[in-house]
Amino acid sequence: MTEDSQRNFRSVYYEKVGFRGVEEKKSLEILLKDDRLGILPPHHESHAQVMMYRKEQYSDVLHALKVVRFVNDATPQVEVYLRMYQLESGKLPRNPSFPLKPEDEVFLAIAKAMEEMVEDSVDCYWITRCFVNQLNKYRDSLPQLPKAFEQYLNLEDSRLLSHLKMCSAVSRLPYDLWFKRCFAGCLPESSLQRVWDKVVSGSCKILVFVAVEILLTFKLKVMALNNSEKITKFLENIPQDSSDAIVSKAIDLWHKHCGTPVHSA
Repeated sequence: MTEDSQRNFRSVYYEKVGFRGVEEKKSLEILLKDDRLGILPPHHESHAQVMMYRKEQYSDVLHALKVVRFVNDATPQVEVYLRMYQLESGKLPRNPSFPLKPEDEVFLAIAKAMEEMVEDSVDCYWITRCFVNQLNKYRDSLPQLPKAFEQYLNLEDSRLLSHLKMCSAVSRLPYDLWFKRCFAGCLPESSLQRVWDKVVSGSCKILVFVAVEILLTFKLKVMALNNSEKITKFLENIPQDSSDAIVSKAIDLWHKHCGTPVHSA
């Protein structure tokens, strides 16, 4: 078994024996234990000391931002996380009034979703920071996901894809929401954890199958809409009560088309 397989062993084991709906390890748990993401070392006896360093670094960066008046006590917490990330990565703009870049909007969306999963602000910042860095590793793969989405949707329901093409909706689907933001702001926290578990484990292709399953789940609604604007608006605000079932079926589709993909990119 490869090292990557061991990292996601429990999820793979349950899925092999047919229990696809078993809750995977939460993103927080994975990120805190994963040395590859640079949060904590593999030796648990070092965790307390490392966390102390992380808290000190968090406080130092936050203090620096307050000194240069980029943040204050009234600044929304997710914006504080963004400014900290920008400062640490050397991308802090010269003026806080400068418009946000698309990648900044992605960071804010992920940070906002992460706030629902993690109570401690220091943990939330470090996990968000490292999750975004993990996504940056998929920079070359993400532009290919819309094409893969179209391919797998055609295999599952060619009539549905034909309807999207007829409405000129294929190129206008919410790909940024699905693939760049990893469904942050689209799926609730409990469902996001299961999807992000796969992303953290090394696969961004799971995002494609979640998108496909959303279309299949709401096929009747989408088929009843006759223009791209209405279709996109609906898909950006899908009903939340079906999200857990959508993710479970998406994982089934993932296995159906990719075998047992532990970390297929």
